[in-house]
Amino acid sequence: MDIHWSALINVFGVSLLASVALVGVFTLGIMGSAPRKDGSSASVPARTGAYLCYAVCAAAVVYGIYLIGA
Repeated sequence: MDIHWSALINVFGVSLLASVALVGVFTLGIMGSAPRKDGSSASVPARTGAYLCYAVCAAAVVYGIYLIGA
């Protein structure tokens, strides 16, 4: 049995980078859709950006499921 260490490290690095990026984008979505400190709701551009962040996260999840099934 031969382990290809460079491929294993490559997969680990890409997985770590994708996980951190996805959590960061989802966090931006949460921050964009959260109400402001004064109690007012988020502005329209902030909510639009939040929905875009959520769409990116959903697309990444769907793509990951596609890769597993392929």
